[in-house]
Amino acid sequence: MTQQDLASEQVTISYISRIESGQRRPDPRVLEVIANQLRLTVADLLEGLPAQDAEAMRLEVDYAEIALEMGDAGEALRRVGILLKAEGSLDTPVVRRARSIRARALEVSGQVEAAVEEFETLIREEEGVLAFVSGIALCRCHRELGDNGRAIEVGERLLEKASEWGLNGSDEAIQLTVTLAAAHFERGDIEYAVRLCRRASEAAEKTGSIQARASAYWNASVLEMKRGSLPTAIALAQRALAMLGEGGDARSLARLRSQLGLMQLQLDPPELEEAQANLEAAASSMVTSSASQIDKLRNDMGLARTWLLRGDYSRACAMASKTYEAAAEAAPLVAADACSIQGQAAAARGDMEGAQSAFRAAVMTLTAVGADRRAAQLWLDLGTLLDAMGDVDASRDAYRCAAVSAGLRPRGVERLNKQAAGN
Repeated sequence: MTQQDLASEQVTISYISRIESGQRRPDPRVLEVIANQLRLTVADLLEGLPAQDAEAMRLEVDYAEIALEMGDAGEALRRVGILLKAEGSLDTPVVRRARSIRARALEVSGQVEAAVEEFETLIREEEGVLAFVSGIALCRCHRELGDNGRAIEVGERLLEKASEWGLNGSDEAIQLTVTLAAAHFERGDIEYAVRLCRRASEAAEKTGSIQARASAYWNASVLEMKRGSLPTAIALAQRALAMLGEGGDARSLARLRSQLGLMQLQLDPPELEEAQANLEAAASSMVTSSASQIDKLRNDMGLARTWLLRGDYSRACAMASKTYEAAAEAAPLVAADACSIQGQAAAARGDMEGAQSAFRAAVMTLTAVGADRRAAQLWLDLGTLLDAMGDVDASRDAYRCAAVSAGLRPRGVERLNKQAAGN
């Protein structure tokens, strides 16, 4: 059809020309007129597909999302893969949703680096809620890979857009804020992280959203745990758990049960029965939810630590070894924890050589991804173990490495020592 064929009393040839050149964006009334002239629906114009094909695509994406939420990331990837291969040139809401599902499925299946690429593309091309949802996931992926600096960069850039996109105080903005707070905490900006988390909690209270409030309490709980205030952390986690139980978010509920179990293991004395119950319940729920491979591996590490604290060193070591093999590439932070548990189990059996080897492997894993604060903690743990075994020289070296990993350096002490020796 020519422009003249398409024109009508309601829409002139010149206006159609401006639409085609990108100088005008037709409103719904104009779209309806043009669709009638073309014998199509407005949906056909917006999505570039016959109505029947568009409905089939929507249904296929629905099936993919259901598979993902039920814990079958492979089936979700298969379905969206077929759809995107056939319709990859189209830019429709359905296709964009399919790409979002593919990114989430990659994360869930443990292909974190591939998921990062997908989420970065979505953020570049989208705005509003979808960009924020992708941003939350991207921050999470960067943190799992140990790159807190990149997580912070992504989170802060998106939060600057919150007002522009009308998302101030929204669930998505609150969840992104608490994710950003966790990244700041891991990098050592503890007080700023706490302020961010409190700000998110206040915003969540105003919205009344169960998901937002639970997310805020959950992250506040994690920060309190890392600051050493375990009773406060557990109280906040239990509050969040009660809220998520009302909301029915299976993945979040499973992850929170897992986090609560991990905190209960750190109490003095640890609540072993309650911790094991929470970790086993989380493991069961994760099988049929969209929990990621890293969520599952971290929960397995909690169970390994439970066996360690119960004195079943062989079982703890076997689970830690299996977890390390699965996490070595996709989840370096979890892999380092697995080495740490192997080291503690070896030390408990009196095998200090094996303990040192395992702890050093953990430290090297953390150092490779820039997680120096966590590396410092592991050096300190190793020093404490060596000290208890009476190996003073080795423990001193471990304490020195802990200080260096924490960013501490001698301030002219060596030079003074040399001068004293010369005198």
